[in-house]
Amino acid sequence: MTDTSYFRLQFIVFALVSAAFTTIYITQPVLPVLRDEFAADMVLVSFSVSAVILGIAISNLPFGFLADRLPIQPIILTGGILVALCGLVCAVTEDFWVLITARFFQGLFIPALTTCLAAYLAKVLPAARLNVVMGSYVSATVLGGLGGRLLGGWIHPPLHWRYAFVSASILVLIATFTAFWWLPRTSIENKRQHITIGYWELLKRRDLLLIYFCGAGSFLIFSSVFNYLPFRMTAPPFSFSTELTTLFYLVYVVGIFMGPTAGRAGNRFGSGNTLLGGVAVLGVSLTLILLPSITAVVIALLGICAGFFTIHAAAVGSLNRKLSSGQGRANALYVLFYYMGGWFGITLSGFAFKRGGWSAVICICLFFLIIPLSVGIGERNNRRRRTSI
Repeated sequence: MTDTSYFRLQFIVFALVSAAFTTIYITQPVLPVLRDEFAADMVLVSFSVSAVILGIAISNLPFGFLADRLPIQPIILTGGILVALCGLVCAVTEDFWVLITARFFQGLFIPALTTCLAAYLAKVLPAARLNVVMGSYVSATVLGGLGGRLLGGWIHPPLHWRYAFVSASILVLIATFTAFWWLPRTSIENKRQHITIGYWELLKRRDLLLIYFCGAGSFLIFSSVFNYLPFRMTAPPFSFSTELTTLFYLVYVVGIFMGPTAGRAGNRFGSGNTLLGGVAVLGVSLTLILLPSITAVVIALLGICAGFFTIHAAAVGSLNRKLSSGQGRANALYVLFYYMGGWFGITLSGFAFKRGGWSAVICICLFFLIIPLSVGIGERNNRRRRTSI
C-alpha cells in the first residue's frame, strides 16, 4: 500500500468514525428543548442519548464477531444506511417513543461503522501504520462527539433541532458510500487472526475486570456531567440560551491532546500513577463545578475532560499491556463496560437531578470516583511489587 493509499485510508477512517459519533450526542445540548416540546419527563428525554449508548453496548460484541467472519464493506454499507434512515425518522416523528426507538436502533448499528472498522484495520495494517491510522480514529471520536453537540444545539437553531438529524444523516451516508467504494478489499481467511482466549476467560481475570470497571466508572461520571449540563446552565443563576450553553462543549477538544499525553505519562510514571493523577484532577474539578460562577464552570469542565481522558487512555493502555493474546475481544469487552457505565450514569443521574438538582448529580459522580481511584491504587501497588522483585 502506497503513502497515498494510507493517506486516503486515514481520511476514510476519520470521516466514517466522526460521522458515526456525530449521531450519538446530537440531542444532548437540546434536552431542555425536547422536554418542553414533547412535554416529557427529564429522565425520559435523557433516553434520547442513553438509548443510543445502550444500543452500542448491546451490539458491540456481535458486530465484533461478524467483523471476523464477513467482509467489512457490506457491513459498513448496511450499518450506515440504517443509521441514516433512523436519523431521518428522528427528524420527522412527532411521537416521543418513536424518537427513542429510532435512537436505540441507531446505537445498535453504529458499531458497524466503528467496531468493525477498528477490527478491519487491525487485520490489514502493519503495527507501525496501525498506530498512525488509529490516531485518526481516536481524534475522530472526539471531534465527532463535539460536532454532534454543536450541530444539535448551535449550528441549527434550537427550535429546529430536527434539521440536525438531517445533516447528520447526510454526513453518515456520504462517509458510508465513500468507505464502501474506497476501503481496500481483503481476504478474511488470509487476514484472520487466531483468537486464543475467549470472553469468559477474559472476564475471569480480576486484573482485567478491574480495568473494565474503571472505564465504566469514569464514563459514568463524564456522561452524567455533560448530559445534565444543559439543565444546569439554562436554569438560574445562569439562565443561558441553548446556543450559549452548547459552546461549553468546546472544552471537549481537550481529549485530542490528553490521549497522547496520558500515554506518555503512563510510559514514564506507570499506569497506576497516571490513573491517580486523572482521578485527582477529576475530583477537584467536580467539586469546583458546584460553584455558581461561569469562570469556575469553565475551568471545572476543562478539568473534567482532562481527568476523564487521562483515566480512559491510561486504562486502555494498561489493558493492552496485560495481554499477550485476545486483544480484540478484550478491547470489545472494555467498550461494552464503558458504554454500559455511560448508560447507567445518565439514567441514575436523571433521577438524582429530579430529586436533588445539580448538586445531587455531582455527589453521585464523586461517589463513583472511588472506582478509578481503587483501580489506580491497585495498579500502582502492582507496579511497585514488580519493580521490587
